[in-house]
Amino acid sequence: MNLGIIGLGRMGANMARRLRLGKIPLAAFNRSNDVTQKLAEESGVTAMNSIEALVQSLATPRVVWLMLPAGETTQEHINLITPMLDKGDVIVDGANSCYKDSISRAAALKGTGIDYIDAGVSGGVWGLANGYAMMVGGTKEAFAKIEEYIKVLAPGADKGWMHCGPVGSGHYTKMIHNGIEYGMMQAFAEGFSLLKNRDDFDLDLAQIAEMWRHGSVVRSWMLDLSAEFLNEDQDLDEIAPFVADSGEGRWTAIEAIEQGIPSPVMTLALMARFESQGKATYGNKMLSMMRKGFGGHAVKSKD
Repeated sequence: MNLGIIGLGRMGANMARRLRLGKIPLAAFNRSNDVTQKLAEESGVTAMNSIEALVQSLATPRVVWLMLPAGETTQEHINLITPMLDKGDVIVDGANSCYKDSISRAAALKGTGIDYIDAGVSGGVWGLANGYAMMVGGTKEAFAKIEEYIKVLAPGADKGWMHCGPVGSGHYTKMIHNGIEYGMMQAFAEGFSLLKNRDDFDLDLAQIAEMWRHGSVVRSWMLDLSAEFLNEDQDLDEIAPFVADSGEGRWTAIEAIEQGIPSPVMTLALMARFESQGKATYGNKMLSMMRKGFGGHAVKSKD
């Protein structure tokens, strides 16, 4: 056994389950030991009660796969495990990390002989059953050490995964993937909003979504998911109009600016999420007052 996973949230735990279904032995650690123990009982992973114990349990070359929140948490764990590892061991960052951080981390590890791999992972809660799209960056030699695991995690040994190139390319590809995802989601949201607002046609949104799933040029997994929840509830009255952004949409917009590549759909989709979060509220108040100031237009009070 030379594979260990640190971080057993929804994504990490399901990846561990899929690896075990593929008969891959692995050690696992989560800050909540109860989570680790339950997963061990369910799937047969080897539960570890500390990161030190996890690293020590692995045969060389060790592969320590981090499935943690991007940013400081991931960096803290890289700093923690690096002194425990030997030349030829591999750290895999499976978080939605910024590709620039991945490049910096690999450079910092270069003198140690420890390989760093950035793995962009897509598939969400459906990855356990359907497999994960795996976008991997790193040297060919480092990738060879984890290729067996990638093929098990992916939808198939010959599909749904790619060694994209050098370090940073995996997370970069995943970042662009998420930018596209933002645009697709926004287009569906706007289209169905227009359909919903046409009261005189009394349109059945669930039926439209289901019909579009078959033969339409907009058929997609996103449409499949939309058809499913619209079939349960078309009004969505209990859903707050708040859409979070994970950060990757922001990085994509910044990348477009830095490259001077026009990406209006992805950028405007990000702006729409900011709008949903109430971040345009003060600006809209300003607009209302300006209209009153130059044109004497009425201002609607909060009540």
